[in-house]
Amino acid sequence: MDSAISDPHNGSAEAGGPTNGTTRPPSTPEGIALAYGSLLLMALLPIFFGALRSVRCARGKNASDMPETITSRDAARFPIIASCTLLGLYLFFKIFSQEYINLLLSMYFFVLGILALSHTISPFMNKFFPASFPNRQYQLLFTQGSGENKEEIINYEFDTKDLVCLGLSSIVGVWYLLRKHWIANNLFGLAFSLNGVELLHLNNVSTGCILLGGLFIYDVFWVFGTNVMVTVAKSFEAPIKLVFPQDLLEKGLEADNFAMLGLGDIVIPGIFIALLLRFDISLKKNTHTYFYTSFAAYIFGLGLTIFIMHIFKHAQPALLYLVPACIGFPVLVALAKGEVTEMFSYEESNPKDPAAVTESKEGTEASASKGLEKKEK
Repeated sequence: MDSAISDPHNGSAEAGGPTNGTTRPPSTPEGIALAYGSLLLMALLPIFFGALRSVRCARGKNASDMPETITSRDAARFPIIASCTLLGLYLFFKIFSQEYINLLLSMYFFVLGILALSHTISPFMNKFFPASFPNRQYQLLFTQGSGENKEEIINYEFDTKDLVCLGLSSIVGVWYLLRKHWIANNLFGLAFSLNGVELLHLNNVSTGCILLGGLFIYDVFWVFGTNVMVTVAKSFEAPIKLVFPQDLLEKGLEADNFAMLGLGDIVIPGIFIALLLRFDISLKKNTHTYFYTSFAAYIFGLGLTIFIMHIFKHAQPALLYLVPACIGFPVLVALAKGEVTEMFSYEESNPKDPAAVTESKEGTEASASKGLEKKEK
């Protein structure tokens, strides 16, 4: 998981494009400000809209849109798994040809990117289809076994509108595959981030603290302790980071001196912010205090990261600044409002867990029976 923010500029040969043995001309202050501001804006969009969509996702009944719930055990193991993955990629790039590895990764992310982008734009595109559009429903179902032992492997429901979105996303995919253009990279990166915030749900605030705390240590170690993360981020030709050229004003769309932000710095704080939005809604006070507080904390943390990086001219582990801000600000607000107990006792069940489904059904049946009793009285 790439989670560093990097700033290759002022003649550095560490930028995304080829240098051919020459140093780059210094980036202008305007170009640097534009790149930083654009990265900040691009980071905020998937968090904001992904959090809103996570609320609908949590209430949805469509099996294809069911969220994946992260438990405390998952959160504790995640930094270890991420470290092994990161180190494995680093060794692969050292041992094998970077060209062939990136070719395989490009094909893999080509498919994933098309699916993610299609899922992202589908709600927006539905507004542009006329009422007379012939929309048919489809279901992709793969099962294993037979009779009572039959088990669903894939159960995906879609319609004709989704196929149109898939076709449009494929155009972006081909553009990315052929050109590796930074705009196509960012479209896929934004789609991955939004889908991550929407579909990855923390089951409670304590789990979120465990996840963010573990990745805080992970990020600091791999950025400050080694050159592994920065090396992988710059060798890995895949949409796992958002990039924006600092020489856009000089070279236009063909600019190649990029500042970059890892998707981990968006998705990891983003799923915690989305959890706080759902917690706000559970309080039924018609306010989104904790969501807006954590959202402002994210802006503060990422802004501080960019400032420190610009001052010291060195890649920064963004979670070093984001984690204390995104956890600390909402907890301080909860302390001030006397809602710390409510915050840490808030729990979300896994909709894919049969026990949770059974419990939900029993609760619905109980509510229905109470309603019937009141009518009879």
